[in-house]
Amino acid sequence: MKQLNFLLIFSFGLAMVMFTLENTAPTTVQFLPGLSTTLPLAALLLLVGGIGATAAWVFAVWTGVVKRVESQVNPGEAEAQQVRIRELEEDVQRYRAAVDAQLGLLPAAGESTAQSEAA
Repeated sequence: MKQLNFLLIFSFGLAMVMFTLENTAPTTVQFLPGLSTTLPLAALLLLVGGIGATAAWVFAVWTGVVKRVESQVNPGEAEAQQVRIRELEEDVQRYRAAVDAQLGLLPAAGESTAQSEAA
């Protein structure tokens, strides 16, 4: 898996280098009326891609913070879930014991056929 990751990263990096070398033409970008700048196309795309990656990272961090805050707001809810899980596990153990006891009362399949053949 590490080799696949390395191959993908290397390929992406090589593609970015080739793209940068091929797209050096200056491009004018207007941010607001009266505010413009001229950058090479590759630099502009790398800058915009970096801004997009940073925005995605900030969104992921923000989502994690919101989930953490929500889990801390209701700590009793998590405790109640743990209690319910323990109760359900105890129920499963009781049901399993009851089924095992009932199976012990049933005659074995081999015994019933042996008795019917002997009769």
